[in-house]
Amino acid sequence: MRAFSKRRAEKEESDLEHAGPSFAGQGEGDVDETEADFDDMLQQRRVFVNLPVTPDLLDEDGSPLQQFSRNKIRTAKYTPLIFVPKNLWLQFHNVANVYFLFVTLLAIFPIFGASNPALGSVPLIVILLITAIKDAIEDYRRTVLDNELNNTPVHILVDWHNPNVTDENISYWRQIKKGTSRLLRAFVAWYKLQFKKQNGKGNKDGLDLQRTATRASVYTVATEHSESIQMTPVSSPAADKTRFSFAPEGEAESKVDGSLNSPRGATHLQVPQRSSSLKQPKAGSRDFGNVVDPHKTVPEKAKFKRDYWKNVRVGDFVRIYNDEEIPADIIILSTSDSDGACYVETKNLDGETNLKVRHAMRCGRRVRHARDCEAATFELESENPHANLYSYSGVFKWTQKDPNTPEKEGIKMSEPVSINNLLLRGCTLRNTDWCIGVVAFTGDETKIMMNAGITPSKRSRITRELNWNVIMNFGILLIMCLLSGIVQGVTWAKGNESLNYFEFGSIGGSPPVDGIVTFWTAVILFQNLVPISLYISIEIIKLAQAFFIYSDVLMYYAPIDYPCTPKSWNISDDLGQIEYIFSDKTGTLTQNVMEFKKCTINGVPYGEAYTEAQAGMQKRQGVNVEEEGTRVRAQIAKDRLEMIKNLRQIHNNPYLKDENITFVASDFVADIRGHSGEAQAKANAHFMLVLALCHTVLPDRISEDPPTIDFKAQSPDEAALVATARDCGYSLVDRTTYGVTVSVQGIEKQYEVLSTLEFNSARKRMSAIVRMPDTGKIILFCKGADSIIYSRLRKGAQQELRRATAEHLEIFAREGLRTLCIAQKELSEQEYKTWSKQYEIAAAAVQNREEKLEEVSDAIERDLTLLGGTAIEDRLQDGVPDTIALLAEAGIKLWVLTGDKVETAINIGFSCNLLDNNMDLIVFKVDEDKPGAAAARLTEDLDKYFGMTGSDEELERAKKDHNPPAPTHALVIDGDALKLVLEDELKMKFLLLCKQCKAVLCCRVSPSQKAAVCQMVKQGLDVMTLSIGDGANDVAMIQEADVGVGIAGEEGRQAVMSSDYAIGQFRYLGRLVLVHGRWSYRRLAEMTANFFYKNIVWTFALFWYQLYNSFDGSYLFEYTYILLYNLAFTSLPVILMGILDQDVDDKVSLAVPQLYRRGILRQEWTQTKFWIYMIDGIYQSVICFFMTYLVFWDGGFASPTGKDINGKEQMGVYVACSAIVVVNFYVLINQYRWDWLFVLVVSVSILLIWFWTGIFSQFKSVGLFYMAAGQIYGALSFWATTLLTVMCCTNCYNRRISRNRRDIHTTSIFARATSP
Repeated sequence: MRAFSKRRAEKEESDLEHAGPSFAGQGEGDVDETEADFDDMLQQRRVFVNLPVTPDLLDEDGSPLQQFSRNKIRTAKYTPLIFVPKNLWLQFHNVANVYFLFVTLLAIFPIFGASNPALGSVPLIVILLITAIKDAIEDYRRTVLDNELNNTPVHILVDWHNPNVTDENISYWRQIKKGTSRLLRAFVAWYKLQFKKQNGKGNKDGLDLQRTATRASVYTVATEHSESIQMTPVSSPAADKTRFSFAPEGEAESKVDGSLNSPRGATHLQVPQRSSSLKQPKAGSRDFGNVVDPHKTVPEKAKFKRDYWKNVRVGDFVRIYNDEEIPADIIILSTSDSDGACYVETKNLDGETNLKVRHAMRCGRRVRHARDCEAATFELESENPHANLYSYSGVFKWTQKDPNTPEKEGIKMSEPVSINNLLLRGCTLRNTDWCIGVVAFTGDETKIMMNAGITPSKRSRITRELNWNVIMNFGILLIMCLLSGIVQGVTWAKGNESLNYFEFGSIGGSPPVDGIVTFWTAVILFQNLVPISLYISIEIIKLAQAFFIYSDVLMYYAPIDYPCTPKSWNISDDLGQIEYIFSDKTGTLTQNVMEFKKCTINGVPYGEAYTEAQAGMQKRQGVNVEEEGTRVRAQIAKDRLEMIKNLRQIHNNPYLKDENITFVASDFVADIRGHSGEAQAKANAHFMLVLALCHTVLPDRISEDPPTIDFKAQSPDEAALVATARDCGYSLVDRTTYGVTVSVQGIEKQYEVLSTLEFNSARKRMSAIVRMPDTGKIILFCKGADSIIYSRLRKGAQQELRRATAEHLEIFAREGLRTLCIAQKELSEQEYKTWSKQYEIAAAAVQNREEKLEEVSDAIERDLTLLGGTAIEDRLQDGVPDTIALLAEAGIKLWVLTGDKVETAINIGFSCNLLDNNMDLIVFKVDEDKPGAAAARLTEDLDKYFGMTGSDEELERAKKDHNPPAPTHALVIDGDALKLVLEDELKMKFLLLCKQCKAVLCCRVSPSQKAAVCQMVKQGLDVMTLSIGDGANDVAMIQEADVGVGIAGEEGRQAVMSSDYAIGQFRYLGRLVLVHGRWSYRRLAEMTANFFYKNIVWTFALFWYQLYNSFDGSYLFEYTYILLYNLAFTSLPVILMGILDQDVDDKVSLAVPQLYRRGILRQEWTQTKFWIYMIDGIYQSVICFFMTYLVFWDGGFASPTGKDINGKEQMGVYVACSAIVVVNFYVLINQYRWDWLFVLVVSVSILLIWFWTGIFSQFKSVGLFYMAAGQIYGALSFWATTLLTVMCCTNCYNRRISRNRRDIHTTSIFARATSP
C-alpha cells in the first residue's frame, strides 16, 4: 500500500520558514517566496524522528494515518497454501484448457458415449501437471531468493520509539499463511535431519535457519561510553564527548578524530581516515546546523542490533557496513569518511559497475552513535515514492537551539535532500567502513521494486496469428458437430431406416434431443481438432531455442565474460522476420571508449589524429586510405615522442604514463612554453586547468609507488577530459565535499567548488562554480554542446574567436569526433550570494525541484566567455562495417538514431559502410520551426528525387514492397526537423520518403523521438522491427520495437535490463538474426503447420467413419488411441522438428544472407500454407480411412486362429496404425536435417502404437478389443494395407518436397554467384 498523508493544516509551517542562518540561507523575509513552493504540494510523506506525530496525521485512536509498505518483499506468485487453486485458476485463463476441461466434464455423462471418462481426463491432467511442476520449480526458486533477501542481516537501532509505525495487527488470514509456512519449513528441516541421522551425519544445527554466509565479525568492548553493538564487522565510532559542543564543525571533527586515537579507542578496530587539507570549511563558511539536540535528555538504552531486512521500517535508524547491500531506500546521516562521502555500486539497480559517490546530510554528520540517534530530532518532508532512479526531493527540518541559551525557542532550520543523499535498496556499499541513515522507503515503495517488471510483455507474430488458426479449427469443429447432430436427428425423424431395426430406441427419445446429444458427443469425439498440446509444445521449443542462443560460443564476448543472453525467450521466431533495425551510435556501433584527440584554444587548433571517419571521407575522395593512414600514423608516432619529451622538460609529472597519452600535439606543448606568446601560453594553461576543475569525476588513488590515479566518472567523456589535463600537468588528485585538489605542474593547489550544476540530457551542459585560490575570484566554468554554449555567450563579444572556434569544431565533427565547447564567466561576491540564495531555495523545494533548479541554473549560465573546444574520438567496434553490409545483403534496412551532430553521423555512416560515394545525401533541414515549411520540403524532395507526390496510394504500394531500396539515396535529418515531420499530418509522407532511401540517419534526437521513429515504421509499414542500443536513452526505443537488443557496454546496463536479448558487441547481431532468428522462425513455422496437419488427419479419419453410421458419434478407434494420439504417438517428432531442424547450417546462412528474405516476406508461415496443410491432411485422412474401408468392403479376414477380423475395433486398428505411421513419416520427410536422434524418435513413435495395442489388448476389461493385437498383427492384410496407405499418402508429397528443396538450393547457388 502506498503511503498517504494529509496536507499540512497551516501554511505558516512551510519549508524553510524562519530559516535564519540555515542551509538555505533564509530568514523570515523569505517566507513569502517559499510558501508558493508548497501550494502545489499534494499529499506528501512526512517522517518524524524523535518527534511526536502531528495531530492532523493521527486517527481517532491516536494511531498514524500514514501507512507504509512492509520491507518484506515477495516476488513469488504463490504460497504453499494457495499454490494449487491459484495455479489452476491461472492455467484456466487459457481458452484451450477451458475447452478441454469442458470436454472432460462432458465425458463423465454416459449419455455422450465416452467409454472411459477417467482415461479421458488424462491428457488434460498431464498438461496441467507438467505446467504446474514447471511453475512450482520457477516459483520455488523465487521463494528461496525472497527468503534469503528478507532474512539478510542488517543492524537496526532498537530500544527506542519510532513514532511513524505501530505494532502490526496481523490478520487471521496472514496468521494462517505464516503458520502454514512455518509448518512446512519445520517438516522439511525435520526430514533433512532424519535423513542425515540415517546416514550417520546428524547435525545438531540442522534446524537452524540457513542463510548466506557473512564475514567474520568482532565484538566491540562495552564501556561506560560505548554502546554494545553485536556482530559489527568494523568498530563503531569511538565515544564523542564533543557531540554536544557547538564548536565549529572542523574543530569538532578533529576532536572526533582524536578520540579514535585515544587509548579507549584502541579497543575498537581502527578506521583509516582519508587525509585532505580540504576537510575543514574555510573561515566564514555558513553553519549547516546539527539535528542532534544537545539538551535533550535521552535514556541511552538504544543500541544497534543485528536484525533482518524484513523488519526494517520507515523512520528506523540503520547502520550499514562495507560490502553490505542496502536494505531499503535510506537517507545518509553520517559515514566513516570525515567529509560524509560514501561509495556505492549500483550494479543491481541499473547495471553500472562504476562506483558512485553519495553524501551524508550536512546536518547529520555528527550522528555517529546510538545515543546520537536518540538525541537527533528532525522531521523529513518527502515526495511520494516513484520509479525514477535518478530523482528524489525531500527536506530535513529541525529546530536549532543556541548552545549558550538553550531556554530560547531556537531557529527553524532546513536542508534539502536529493538523490545524492539517498542510498537505494539493492545497491552495495563499497570502500566505506560504515554509514548511518534513516529509512525513507521500504518494500514495494523502494525504487528498485517500483522498477521491477518495467519491460512490457511481447508476443511473437506467429503466436498472435496462431490464435486465428485455432479459432478456424474451432469453426471447423463446430461445423462437424452441427452436421453430426443434424444428420442424426433427421435420420431418427425419417424412420424406417436400418437403425430402427438394430437400435433399442434413441437415447434422447425424440429427434431434436437426439441431435443435441449427438452434437455434444461429436465434441468429445473430434476433440483433437483443437490442439491443446500445441501451446505447451511451442513453450518447450522456444525454451530450447533460447538455450541454444545462450550456448552459442560464437556470440560470447570474452572481455566482459558475456554470452548472448535471451531475456524474453518467447519471441525468438520474430528474430527471423526483421526488416528494419534501429541502432544507436555511441556505444552500439562505436566502442564508447573515449580518447581525447584534438582541441581548439583561443582560436588555435591542436592535435593530430587519423580517425575512421576521416579515412572514410578520404576514401570518398579517391585517396588510397591504406597508404595515407600508414603515413599519418608514422608522423603521429614521431610527434608523440617529441611531445612526451617536452612535457617532461616542463615538469616531470609522476602521473604521466607515456602509453596512456591520446592527445598528441607537440605544438601545444611548445605554445604552453611561450613559443607563440604569453597570451597563448596562459590560454593553454588555463584551458587545461578548466578541464581539471569542471567535472564530477572522483579520483581513486590506486598506488603510491608509482603514483597512479584512476578516475571514476559518470561518463567516459568526462574521464577522457580529466585524463588529458592530467597528462598535460594538471592532475586531479583529490576531491572533498568542499572542493578539489589539483597538481598544477607539480604544485598542489586547493580549489573550493562552491556549486556544481550537473549534466543531464535536457541541459546538455554542466557547470562548476569555483573560487580561485590565488586571486579569490569566483568563476563559473561551463562545458557543453556547441549549440548550447554558443547561445549563451555574451552578445556581440569575441566575434573572431567564435568564428574560428566554430570552423575548427566543424572540421573536428567531419572527422567523426565528438565536440564540446568550454566557456567561463566571472562572478562578483554579491552576484554569487544572490544567486546562491535562489538556488538553495529551489534545492529545498519538495515538488518540481528539477524544474526550479533548471530555471535558476539557466539564469547564471548566461553571458559566458568562450575559451575553446574539445574533440574526442569514439572508435567503431570490431566487425561493425562487415555486419552492416551482411545485414544489407539480407534485405534488412538499418537506420541510425543518434544524439551526435549531423556531420559526425555522416562520417561515421561512411566509415561503417552504411553510406557510400554513389549515394545522393538528402540532408533534411528546416530553417523555420513551422510544420508548413517541413511539408513543403517533404513534397519537394519526394518529387525531386523519386518523382512521387506522397499520396496514400503510393504509401499503400510501398507497404507491399519489401525489396531493399536502390543504393542511390540516403536521408539525414536532425532532431528539430524530425520533431516537425513526426506530426500526424506529415508522418506518413515522411515515412514514404524514408522508404525510398537506402539508409536513414536521424541526428540530435531525444529518447522519445527514437521511440516515435520506431513506432512510425512498425505501425505505418506493418513490418517487424528491431532496436539496438546500450544506454538508458535507448530504453524507450528498445521497448517500442518488436525485438529489443541491448549491448552490455560502457554506459551501464539499463538497455540490457530492458531488452529482449543482450549481446556483448554489435557484430554478434548478424549471427543472432541471420542464423538463430532464421532457424527459429523456420522451425516454429514448419512445426506449427505439421501440428495442425496431424490433427486433421486423425480427426477426419474419425469423421469419414460417421458417414456409415448416420453420424451417431460412435468411436472407430479404441478410446485410448484418441487420448494418446497427441500425448505420445505423434508429439515428440514435431517437437524435435521445432528444436533441431536445419535447412542449411550456420555457415551457409551467413555466406548466403539472401536466404533471410523469406522471413522478411513472411513466406514460412502464411494463411495459405496453413490451408495447404489442412487440405493435405484432409486428403491423407481420406486415404487412411478409405484404403482400409475398401479392404473391408467385401467382409473381413480370418486370423491364424480362425477368428474373423471384421469388427469395428479391428478396423479401427487398421486405420489408426496407418494414420500414425503416415503422420510420423510425413514429419520425417518435412524435416530437412536427418540425424540418428530424429530417426530414432520417429521410429519409436511409430512402434509405440503397435506396442500399446499389444499390451492394452491383453486385458479382458477392454471388451471387444481383447486380443485384437494378436489377431491383427498375424494378418498379412494389415501390413499390406499400412504399406500401401503410406505410399499413397506420401508419393505426391515427395515430389512437392523435392521441388521445394531444389528451388531453395538453386536460390542459394544463385545468391552466392551474385554476391560480391
